[in-house]
This record gives sequence, C-alpha cells and structure tokens, in this order.
Amino acid sequence: MKMHEKQKREPLLRVTKRDSMPIWKSMLIRVIAVLAAILVCAVLSVLVLDNVDFIKFIKTLFSGAVGTPRNIWKLGKNTAVLLCIALAVTPAFRMKFWNIGAEGQTLIGALAAVAVAYYLGGKLPNPVLLVLMLIAAVLAGAVWGGIPAIFKAKWNTNETLFTLMMNYVATGLVAFCLTKWCPSNGSVLGALPHGHLPIILNEYLLLILVTLVMTAIVHVYLYYTKHGYEISVVGESENTARYIGINVGKVVIRTMIVSGAICGLAGFLIVGALDHSITTTSVGGMGFTAIMASWLAKFNPLIMIGSSLFITFIQQGAAEIGSAVDPAFPNIIVGIVLFFIIGCEFFIGYKLKFREKAGKSEKGGKAQ
Repeated sequence: MKMHEKQKREPLLRVTKRDSMPIWKSMLIRVIAVLAAILVCAVLSVLVLDNVDFIKFIKTLFSGAVGTPRNIWKLGKNTAVLLCIALAVTPAFRMKFWNIGAEGQTLIGALAAVAVAYYLGGKLPNPVLLVLMLIAAVLAGAVWGGIPAIFKAKWNTNETLFTLMMNYVATGLVAFCLTKWCPSNGSVLGALPHGHLPIILNEYLLLILVTLVMTAIVHVYLYYTKHGYEISVVGESENTARYIGINVGKVVIRTMIVSGAICGLAGFLIVGALDHSITTTSVGGMGFTAIMASWLAKFNPLIMIGSSLFITFIQQGAAEIGSAVDPAFPNIIVGIVLFFIIGCEFFIGYKLKFREKAGKSEKGGKAQ
C-alpha cells in the first residue's frame, strides 16, 4: 500500500506549458533578461578588467558599436551579412530540417565566386564578371544545400550530422584551392583586382540594400506563396502534408536548394563587396550565429532584422571592451547575453509548478 502511495505522489517541481501570454508581458520578460545579462557582464568586466566600472562598461559597449560613423557602418555591414545567412537557414528551419551547414554553404559560394574572379578576371568586363560570379556562387551554394536534402529525402539520413560534416568538406576544398592558387605564399590569397561590386556612397551601402531586398523577398516567399505554405505544412506534420497531397521529399529538396542558394549569395557578397579574397575563415562562424538570429526571431524574416542587429551590436561592443584582454573575452560576454535570452524564452513558453501541500489538496477536494 505504501509503495503504491509513493508511486502516485507528485514530484516537488513540474514544468508545464503555458497556454498563452500577453505580448507586452513577454516583451517585458525579454527586456528584463537583456538588462540582467548586461548587469552580469558589467560585474564580470569590473572583476576581470582594470579601471573599469559599470558606467564605463556601458559607455564602451555603445561606443564600440555606434560610437563613430565608421563603427555604425561596420555595424550595418556585419548585421547585413549575418541577416543574409539567417534568411538562408530560415526556410529549412521552418520545415524542421535542421540545417547546420550554412557556414559551409556560404564558404563554398564564396569559393565559387573567387574561382571565377581568379580565372576570368581581366578577361571579361567587370559587370559580366560579377554576373558570372553571382551565378557560380548561387549554384555552388544550392548544390551544397541540395546534397544533404537528397540523402534525407531518399534515405532519411540525419540532416544535422550531414550538414555539419559538409562544413568541414567545404573548408578542406578552400584550403586545397589556396595551395593551388598561391603555392609560394602558403594559404594566403591577396585581394583580387577584379570582381569588385560598385561603391554607392559607401563601400557597405550596396551590401546592406541587397540584404534588405532579400529580407522582403524571403518574407513574401514564406508567407504569401504556395511554396511557403507547403514548407509550413511539412514543418507541422509530414503525415498531414502527405495526406493533402504534398510531395514531402520534393519540398525538402527544393527548400534546401533555396537555402543553399541564399547562402551562396551571402558568399558572393562577402567576396565582391568586402574581402575580394578567401580564406578558410572568411565566414567567421556567422553560419552558426545566424541560427541563433533566426531562432530568436521565431523564423520571421522581418523580426530577424532586429535580432541580427542586436547580436551584432553585442559582438561589436564586446570586442571593444575586450580589446585589452584575452580575445575570447568578447565571446564570453556574447555567450552570457544569449544564455539569458534563451533562458527567458523558456519562462515565456513554460512555467514551474510546485507540488501543492497535502492540506491544500484535501481542502480543495472537500470543497468540490
């Protein structure tokens, strides 16, 4: 009898899903989480860095991100690249295809663009060269995204591991090409003289404008087209999708080709507007950071502008704070802020429920 009672006894703490929460309340929780994260980062900085107090921490954080016109343009540039890659992973994530390969898809797109500029630069007019670079980058990214999708659709392979491994393959290909293109200089390819995107008022403005246009296109694609509807249905339930006549395998392959193509576009922009060269670290981990930007925006391209800007703001400001110490210190600050934001999302979606005391439960039973 006692054993039976112990088995039926409720746990001290349970996690239950919330039915709903007002928008103002969820936004307030997020604001509190960000402020708490900044407070913790400030305390950590005071303990680690010399001659730093809370006020100086806040000032340095903002000055590093928006303190000068140069920093503001740099913030816009980094936000645009991160946003473009975040847009790329969003269609697949809405379909619950966990594409962890945006880093490699962007890098392989950049490699294709550099290859065109390397072999055809100076032989063709610059506008024609840029068009060929764009086509090569988009096609390379699409192929790199389509390969794991085909394996998933045909043989149900694990897309997370497959796309992750493709990142390393892309890095290896870049390293191999660099040894062929510059054997005397090791793995350093100087800036190519051809294949530069035109400068409009500022070297970063065209990059920002292209990304904003892509944001609008992806938003319309996901919310106002048949393809976007099919992506949503497949993400909700593959069985339901099959029941209403949607070819799930076709949708998976098509969506990943689109995702890879947008990553290829990001690679083209990195080469044509920024680096004019390539290394194994040209993407700089933004393929993984973009996953966080997309997730924080709930896979909404318009909200993604804000999430990408926020992450880039924290990264750039933290880099200014940690310039005098270990290079890893800015990453610690960014990690703390993201940890608090992820934690607050848990409390927005779920609540903690403690076990009621025996006396209260008995009174409730008698009242009924």
